[in-house]
Amino acid sequence: MDTRPSAYAVIIEQGKILLTRWVPSDGKTPAWSLPGGGIDPGEQPYDTVVREVFEETGYDAAPEDLLGVDAGYFDPNAGSDRIFCALRIVYRAHIEGGTLRHEIGGSSDQAKWVPISDLDKIQKVHLVDAAATMMGYANSTDWARRFRERKLAK
Repeated sequence: MDTRPSAYAVIIEQGKILLTRWVPSDGKTPAWSLPGGGIDPGEQPYDTVVREVFEETGYDAAPEDLLGVDAGYFDPNAGSDRIFCALRIVYRAHIEGGTLRHEIGGSSDQAKWVPISDLDKIQKVHLVDAAATMMGYANSTDWARRFRERKLAK
């Protein structure tokens, strides 16, 4: 199995979550994901999430705590017969500065604040559901539904 460790951030402000739109290199449909990406050789996961959030969104992020680890398994990459494992370390983080912008020349093409209540209405990668589970929800659809219910109850 080929494994790639990576680090991602869950950043929430004013009822919205910061997401980036991942554009697969194989022409598949783009989908929304958490900001983050692969750990460079010699880099620590904390430093990776800070670097990746900045590269993909323009924001300076500060990780607060570790939410969990998720392993995603995928078909072998081109030229390989080995299953690919994306080992994803997920942090809760907050913004300390910077200005929202889109990544240029990377694996994502957009960054935006998505209302939590709309998480069940967008095309997203499994990692968003995994992060919702790490935060105590069944998945991102459950998170969106419960968020809407809390807003209605106020």
